[in-house]
Amino acid sequence: MKVSGFTIIKNAIKYDYPVVESIQSILPLVDEMIVCSGDSEDETNKLIESIGSEKIKIVHSVWQKYTEGGAALAAETNKAMNAVAADADWLFYIQADEVLHEEYIPVVREAMEKYKGDKNVEGLLFHYHHFYGSYRYIGDSRKWYSKEIRVIRNDKQIRSYRDAQGFRKVNDDKLKVKLVDAWIHHYGWVRNPVFMQRKDRDFGQFWNDEKSQTAWAEYIDRKGQEYDYSVIDSLEMYKGTHPAVMKKRVENENWHFSFDIKRKNFKNFKHRLLYYFEKWTGVRPFEYSNYKRI
Repeated sequence: MKVSGFTIIKNAIKYDYPVVESIQSILPLVDEMIVCSGDSEDETNKLIESIGSEKIKIVHSVWQKYTEGGAALAAETNKAMNAVAADADWLFYIQADEVLHEEYIPVVREAMEKYKGDKNVEGLLFHYHHFYGSYRYIGDSRKWYSKEIRVIRNDKQIRSYRDAQGFRKVNDDKLKVKLVDAWIHHYGWVRNPVFMQRKDRDFGQFWNDEKSQTAWAEYIDRKGQEYDYSVIDSLEMYKGTHPAVMKKRVENENWHFSFDIKRKNFKNFKHRLLYYFEKWTGVRPFEYSNYKRI
């Protein structure tokens, strides 16, 4: 079995992405790691090279700016996919703010081996922990997706979808997937508030045209230099462990964020009702899914 990993990154240092930890977390599972590196303003390429793995292959790219719905991110993801080994059986996609816990490496490897010969299985679905504000909290409301595809077959008919959150066939068919008992730790909303505000301001370019981007930047600038993490509907304390590669980042959290987990700020009664229904039953009804579980 041959496995290729792939990811995209731009300005990892400027926006404080845990991309090194992200790549390191799946290196034990892959035979090669394709990193599509954009036209950064910092030393992102040197940062990737500092990992020191012969598995890593950097593909250089110039990112587009405005494309409807953040499609520029999918375009870069497809560039990374196009660079993987032709004879790879599976492709493992990891975003630059996602980390696979080492305890799930055997689980993922077993699933890839189990379904390698079953062509009806087009991808593997993972559970998600979405950390927010601090490494101590995770989002537990319906605003966070609970699952997403991160392992796909090496099939050119499979492409990155919309803003690169998931995948679909070129004919827009959803992928048929198996759920694996493994969790991806998503750290996109855990960084120093200064870096978070900077990212929020600049990333508007991928969803807004030039005129709207200017208005968005001005709106963010009026908020100040630090992101306000307090504006959130619901959080809970994280009771598990972080991946070993995240140990230094977790220990070096250099900002303070505290949240009363009893406080709920749902926008309407429907959201509140669905939240408590899930808490009581473990079932999340009416959740959007960009895949077909088989």
